Amino acid sequence: MSETRAWTSGSTGVREREESTTEREAEHVCPECGGALVTDEEHGETACSECGLIVEADEVDRGPEWRAFDARERDEKARVGSPTTKMMHDKGLSTTIDWQNKDAYGKALSATQREKMQRLRTWNRRFQTRNHQERNLRQALGEIDRMASALGLPENVRETASVIYRRALEDDLLPGRSIEGVATSALYAAARQAGVPRTIDEMARVSRVDEEEFKRTYRYVVRELGLEVAPADPVSYVTRFASELDLSDEAERLAREMLDAAKERGVHSGKNPVGLAAAAVYAAPLLTNEQITQKAVSEVADISEVTIRNRYRELLAAYEDSGRTVAV
Repeated sequence: MSETRAWTSGSTGVREREESTTEREAEHVCPECGGALVTDEEHGETACSECGLIVEADEVDRGPEWRAFDARERDEKARVGSPTTKMMHDKGLSTTIDWQNKDAYGKALSATQREKMQRLRTWNRRFQTRNHQERNLRQALGEIDRMASALGLPENVRETASVIYRRALEDDLLPGRSIEGVATSALYAAARQAGVPRTIDEMARVSRVDEEEFKRTYRYVVRELGLEVAPADPVSYVTRFASELDLSDEAERLAREMLDAAKERGVHSGKNPVGLAAAAVYAAPLLTNEQITQKAVSEVADISEVTIRNRYRELLAAYEDSGRTVAV
């Protein structure tokens, strides 16, 4: 008798599983033509991909109930934590205590509470770094973020620079070199790789090491890590210089054409790319009847006026030899 009950319950369970499987399969099949169903989350509808029958409408929107029009607004409204990032020594997994001395209601803290919060911040920072390597990494990534902000570099450059510095730290390239020097070298290499280079003079101004140490450390880091850093392209500087000088789109386009002609004629070989870009930015507005001075270009590009004059003549000669004409 018990064997009969066991067999009956077993067959019932198999039958129920088969029925549930059939029901699930039927949910993904059009009841009219048997075609596959697709879900349109934007309109909240489920329709047949074959005959177009709307099987289900007014579905529940499981997305956020708010809208954001830029990254800052999205971060402010999101209710989840930010993703991990290489730009922080702990990859952004730890918590921080806000620097503002206010409570949850926006009221200022008393003197006693401020002292207490300052002690908590100090101990919180100490607990976040367990050894000298983490302290080193924290200081270096802070330097990279500071210099990148001063130079107006995008976030992807900061992320790449952080990865390069982490590699240098793992490969034990720091002994005998300053943290600031390696951090500056990593940021300069990352900017070159991303196609948004900054001049050596610009890097030296925001760095806490002298220019000679920066150059020496940069060559060492690139060689030891085997970084693929292509020679700087003069064209990559044109957009920034033209924007700071408020040049027209026509002048910027002509400056690019002049640099392309110089490459075809081999004029760019052995020349400072910043000097070539500055000369092109100076020559193009003159050919489009725009007012510009060598002094203004010199200040923006941080290149001497003598260099601009020399490169300017070479660019004009190469442009004329290429057979191009100025379309104004």
